[in-house]
Amino acid sequence: MAPEPPLLTMSGITKSFPGVRALDGVDLEVQAGEVHCLLGQNGAGKSTLIKVLAGAHQPDDGEITWRGSPAVLKSPITAMRLGIATIYQELDLVEGLSVAENVFLGHEPTSAGFVVRTGAGRTAAAALLRRLGHPEIDPARPVGELSAAQQQIVSMARALSHDVRLIVMDEPSAALDPDEVANLFRIVASLTADGVAVVYISHRLEEIRRIGDRVTVLKDGRAVAVGLPAESTPTRDIVAMMTGRNVEYVFPPRPDAVPAGSGGEPVLKVEGLTRKGEFAPVDLELRPGEIVGLAGLVGSGRSEILETIYGARRATAGQVTVAGRPLRPGSVRAAVAAGIGLAPEERKAQALLMLESVTRNVSVSSMSRFSTGGWLNRGAERKAARAATRELSLRPDNPDTPVRTLSGGNQQKAVLARWLLRGCRVLLLDEPTRGVDVGARAELYAVIRRLADEGLAVLLVSSEVPEVLGLADRVLVLREGHVVHTADARELDEHRVLDLVMEGSPTS
Repeated sequence: MAPEPPLLTMSGITKSFPGVRALDGVDLEVQAGEVHCLLGQNGAGKSTLIKVLAGAHQPDDGEITWRGSPAVLKSPITAMRLGIATIYQELDLVEGLSVAENVFLGHEPTSAGFVVRTGAGRTAAAALLRRLGHPEIDPARPVGELSAAQQQIVSMARALSHDVRLIVMDEPSAALDPDEVANLFRIVASLTADGVAVVYISHRLEEIRRIGDRVTVLKDGRAVAVGLPAESTPTRDIVAMMTGRNVEYVFPPRPDAVPAGSGGEPVLKVEGLTRKGEFAPVDLELRPGEIVGLAGLVGSGRSEILETIYGARRATAGQVTVAGRPLRPGSVRAAVAAGIGLAPEERKAQALLMLESVTRNVSVSSMSRFSTGGWLNRGAERKAARAATRELSLRPDNPDTPVRTLSGGNQQKAVLARWLLRGCRVLLLDEPTRGVDVGARAELYAVIRRLADEGLAVLLVSSEVPEVLGLADRVLVLREGHVVHTADARELDEHRVLDLVMEGSPTS
């Protein structure tokens, strides 16, 4: 008998966005009833590939074959009708609707073709929830009242409400505790036993070993390995395939001497800082002139730690102290007054006033300096902003330029200039070079190192391990909200960090 053709074949898939080739001739082959694991570092192209498979992105080139026949996935509806369901890491549920309404959204049970049968929907949803091992979830309950793990189950029920033959699961265990992960694996095993294929995306290599049949590895938009056996391929080989980048990192040299002021008292002290469900107790000290890096994968708690220190999130427990004075928890105003500045990951949405000038973006945290009796001294504001941006070589050298017209690198410089003008002592940097081209990266690296050399204390988060190792003096490695390792940056390499973030444990 001739072998069964693959359930899904993606050949030579290419997808570009302005200035970026996200996928460059990627191949993927999935058999019915298998768990095919898709691996790669952040930015490797995994999300773009699954959005092509889900019909959310149209490929620029390449072919897709579904159950032996060519397929064009024009939209998510097209993909779903063929039997392809995608459960994204960021769940796309409607919190105001009930569980049953979410499960059957878009294909509600009806009478006479148009009257929605609410009771029938709840009954069918309850049957799906029992199949998934969660009969306790009430189909009539609003989804917004459920836990993250329960919402994950509702998303799976929605996928199974269709005649699904392939389910894509993007980091499905990220918000689950060990018991919930065990139930997830039971669900996956049940699905594959029924012939349903699962494309499983995870950074956790121990999960791949437990449930994966084959592995495809992406790096820089290319498939560097297709269909490797999950159980027998050495972890070191998988990590090696995931590392290495086309982007060249040009880092300024670290000072040979001890960083300025690092022998004195910490300017920032974090003791037992905890936020339930996001990160376990964290202890760290940051001295003037020091750059400390937080390395970890998305969901490891890196950004949440920065935002909690900054007061944008309220800690469950623990204390943040700046220059010996405790900060009021959950208060951005108190953090800024104490000398803490944050350059967030999403600078356009969270840091910049996109319709305003460079001057206003730089001065916005220091307006009291330029106000007297309710009147704003625009000349003084403009002069101070220009001095701050010139110190960072922001281009063009015109403080009246709308910030929305700047490149990514210069927009980031505008955020840094804001905190320079404010005179902050501790700078929190979350993904400082995201969306920045290679040349501007090198400039930003030089700026960050120079600011540290002048005595600024820097706490840095980056998804790019070479960036953390190249900039930081010390590194804290995070995994699932726990600090699993702390070391001088010179003692680590990329392979070691990836080993720790994927297979380390809080007790290692």
